[in-house]
Amino acid sequence: QPDIKTPEVMLEAVRNFKEPVVEYSHSAGIRSYREKLTGYYAEHGIHITADDIIVGAGASEAILFAMNSIADEGDEIIIPEPFYANYNGFAINAGVKVVPIPSSIDDGFALPPIDAFEKAITPRTKAIVICNPNNPTGYLYSREELEILRDIVLKHDLFLIADEVYREFCYDGKEHFSVMQLEGLEQNVI
Repeated sequence: QPDIKTPEVMLEAVRNFKEPVVEYSHSAGIRSYREKLTGYYAEHGIHITADDIIVGAGASEAILFAMNSIADEGDEIIIPEPFYANYNGFAINAGVKVVPIPSSIDDGFALPPIDAFEKAITPRTKAIVICNPNNPTGYLYSREELEILRDIVLKHDLFLIADEVYREFCYDGKEHFSVMQLEGLEQNVI
């Protein structure tokens, strides 16, 4: 159970709430909140609009929604392995087959060779999913590796689903580079 005291300012706001009818918010999330998020992303060199954002209950829900939105039952998604175990559950829920491409501990779990992606792509492939920094390895994809992924995604008209939930956890002087900063990928990145 949580052991952090609820802030008094929040409790006071609830006590003083006087709206007679509480409406559902927009399905993409409250617009003012989405507009605030654009400021956060702008601070990280990512220039998007509130209309580009859909608020979810967390990365897991967002990834599940993405898989359900872009793929039909029997379609495939490619994921460099090892990967976050729950991706399998999301794929099962969406009726999607995970096609893993192993990365190697010998090179620190860097992006697998591009040939491995080319061999794995079929007419049923809809997306490549990455976690950057990776869960569970902690590997941080470089800009160059992400550009390689961008090129293959565009070549095959796929989506690149990027789970960047750990973007603030980069160490040893390394900086996170988001796939949303890659030119030309605007219509293919989630």
